[in-house]
Amino acid sequence: MKPTILIVDDEPGVRTALGGVLRDEGYSVEAVSSGEECLERLTRGAVDLILLDVWLPGMDGLATLARLRERQVDAQIVLISGHGNIESAVRAIKMGAFDFVEKPLSLDKTVLVIRNALHQRHLEAENRALRARVDRHQTMVGESYAMRQLREQVAMAAPTNGRVLIYGENGTGKELVARAIHALSRRRSGAFVEVNCAAIPEELIESELFGHVRGAFTGAVADRRGKFEVADGGTIFLDEIGDMSLKTQAKVLRVLQEQTMEAVGGTARIKVDARVLAATNKDLQAEIRGGRFREDLYFRLNVIPIFVPPLRDRQEDISLLADHFMADFAREYGRRLKRFESGASSTLQHYTWPGNVRELRNVIERLMIMVPGDVVSAADLSFLDPSALTRPAPDASGDRRTLHEARDQFERDLILRTLAELQGNMSRTAEVLGVERSNLYRKMKAFGIAPSRRADEEPEQV
Repeated sequence: MKPTILIVDDEPGVRTALGGVLRDEGYSVEAVSSGEECLERLTRGAVDLILLDVWLPGMDGLATLARLRERQVDAQIVLISGHGNIESAVRAIKMGAFDFVEKPLSLDKTVLVIRNALHQRHLEAENRALRARVDRHQTMVGESYAMRQLREQVAMAAPTNGRVLIYGENGTGKELVARAIHALSRRRSGAFVEVNCAAIPEELIESELFGHVRGAFTGAVADRRGKFEVADGGTIFLDEIGDMSLKTQAKVLRVLQEQTMEAVGGTARIKVDARVLAATNKDLQAEIRGGRFREDLYFRLNVIPIFVPPLRDRQEDISLLADHFMADFAREYGRRLKRFESGASSTLQHYTWPGNVRELRNVIERLMIMVPGDVVSAADLSFLDPSALTRPAPDASGDRRTLHEARDQFERDLILRTLAELQGNMSRTAEVLGVERSNLYRKMKAFGIAPSRRADEEPEQV
């Protein structure tokens, strides 16, 4: 679609000459002779760019520009300024105009300014669309009590400079929480820099965090800024902090204490002002007891602890998340939304999601790609691990069960609870339940309960 340009000038010759040139350039052009006509024209539809003369009868160009900004008109504005009106043109730039061209008009220069203005408008629109897409992906979806509590914690922690340690299993959305904290903080205009401490080899992580100078090691052919320096004035997110080596932990602790650092191979002290957020799926207290994590660094990081709950602890959010991801993938792949049959919804609801929200997102993407129709059935979810499925509770209003079925359900639930309490220890579970271990295995096989890896490693008892 051709960009639309509105010329606002009281000289018929200017309107005619400019209109002809711009139409030849492929633009759709309209023209009016006053500021009042300009405002009236914009009530009938949007334009992409306004060429606005400073000297106009009645409402002049600056007053028209002020009215356009009050109405939040989404169009680039280029001022046409006569000799001696440069001061007015500069004022217009400060009011939000893109640029100005002087009379007598150079048509080549005018066309170039218009191209640049329209290119800038396209970039701004693209940036807004990308930000909207990023915001959709970074939305903390859920209305469960656990999610409401999490959002409250994020809202309280974000406006401060306090360091935050985010706990949670893999796939629960710890990075999403970190990004939400940054987005709500006073540092949101600064950079958000993520470092995955588990993904970077130990010999490179110091260079990654603190930078290096040329010649510091083999392959260091140029100076490189570290992530701490890049995050200056913003936020640095140290993901999987529990996998960081003790040597690197000591250097990070020094940066936190002194707010300065040295690049690898360098001697100059570099001042850094970055808010530190960290995340882990490990029990750092146990890591400290095992000598694998520094206690002093733990206390430096753990100013504000935030726990991200697993998906199984907020089951009421599963359908909301599934719909959210389905809408995202429908937009991404340009396909129609798929709806879930009641059986599919029930399966999603009663799956324990060992991979948490990340696993759910991957499952929804698979369904969007692989299910040919517009309806997802329970059969389409047959690839889910049956051992991670729990049976729904009976519906007292309609679901009738025999005594035998009720007994089986009770036994299955009791075995699952006891296994969980005893961390999968088959011998202890059999002892607590008062059955032979071989009989417990038979029961579990009949109920579709898979032994844990720990149980498989237990020696058989004779």
